[in-house]
Amino acid sequence: MISKTKLKELAAYRLQKRQDEEGLFVVEGPKMAAEALAAGAEVVCACATAEWITGNAWLESGDFYEVSQAELERLSLMRTPNQVWMLLRRPKNNVSPIAPHSPLILALDRIQDPGNLGTIMRTADWYGVRRIVCSRDTVSCYNPKVVQSSMGAVFRTSVEYVDLPQWLSDCGLPVYGATLDGERVERGLAGEQAVLLVGNEGRGISPEALAQVTHPVTIPNLGGTAESLNAAVAAAILIDKLIG
Repeated sequence: MISKTKLKELAAYRLQKRQDEEGLFVVEGPKMAAEALAAGAEVVCACATAEWITGNAWLESGDFYEVSQAELERLSLMRTPNQVWMLLRRPKNNVSPIAPHSPLILALDRIQDPGNLGTIMRTADWYGVRRIVCSRDTVSCYNPKVVQSSMGAVFRTSVEYVDLPQWLSDCGLPVYGATLDGERVERGLAGEQAVLLVGNEGRGISPEALAQVTHPVTIPNLGGTAESLNAAVAAAILIDKLIG
């Protein structure tokens, strides 16, 4: 069982700042817990209900606590906490443990919405795009909403934060930039290594990053009425066009 003092200590990890300071992150629910264990993630601490413990007896040793539903709610950021809460160590080496299936590198400029980043990571995972390079003002891939919406992709993709315009300038690769006035993608990369750059949800690609784009590309607005596409949707369509 967990003491009130320990529960209060762990509840402090609801704050992103606390996680960042200690190089930790949180996953919740049986699905994400299974993904973490399958990926060999370092479990710093785990709390779970009796229901979850029944099928996961290996965690009955170490820094592991059985908690009630009410105690789980004290730890969780979810509206409906689901059986298990885990505190994990962030990997020091942010390299995907899985070899890339595609020659594409995904670059993200100023993506702010956690749900968008998590969905983009999940899509990249589906297509075997294992490397994602982000501007430093893109939301953290360890934001709890990003982690949960990635559906395990956080364990299978490398996400790095850099001075993006400089990185694009130095990478030596063709840069396909998602713009409203680019050319329609007519063919895939055919094995060519390249970068796909997707910009902010409302403002698009920053001028500094846009200056490094060698191939402006667009998704035709066939309906002619919508102003723009969601960033995660645009990324998915362009990834499919380039390597699908």
